[in-house]
Amino acid sequence: MRRTRKWHRLARPPVADLDAFAELIDPARLTPAQFVDLVSVLDMLGAAGTAVRLSGLRTETFVRFLDKASREQIEALMAHPHLRYVVFDELFQRMSAHLDRTKSAGLRAVVHWQFPGGPHDDGVDRFETRIRDGRCDTGDEPTADPRVTLTVDPVDFLRVITGSVNVPMLFLSGKVKVKGDIAFAATLIGYFDLPR
Repeated sequence: MRRTRKWHRLARPPVADLDAFAELIDPARLTPAQFVDLVSVLDMLGAAGTAVRLSGLRTETFVRFLDKASREQIEALMAHPHLRYVVFDELFQRMSAHLDRTKSAGLRAVVHWQFPGGPHDDGVDRFETRIRDGRCDTGDEPTADPRVTLTVDPVDFLRVITGSVNVPMLFLSGKVKVKGDIAFAATLIGYFDLPR
């Protein structure tokens, strides 16, 4: 007699509560190399399919974690070719969730981002943000003509995201290079509800 088994769908592994874990970490106790190792381990665990993934962090926690890191730690992280992309990808993937839909209603804009010091042949990482009628999409391959192109050091970009750098000061000091609609570039961050 043949025994039949009931088919069942495999459950996805649960995502661990990384927020509590990340809140316990004090980057001041880590060297820049240890900080990079920590982010590398978290990335490796996510790539291996475990429940520990950077994407499992709430945006507020991710931003706070980066904000607690020293400039030297962030520089070391941005010097790592793979982790640099991992951090950029995390931030750009989260942009759509933090677009203020009321402020951006009726807005149509394409923003190209350029980050010098990347591992590409020309040494620049590129991303694109498309805002259209309260929606935001991002990608790592610019596909449309931009309203503005922003070139900024990746460390300064992360400091803007974490709120530890004054955006107008970056513009005034020439640390952000703008090609295109300068007035729009100056107000761009206002379209996003950035966690602090």
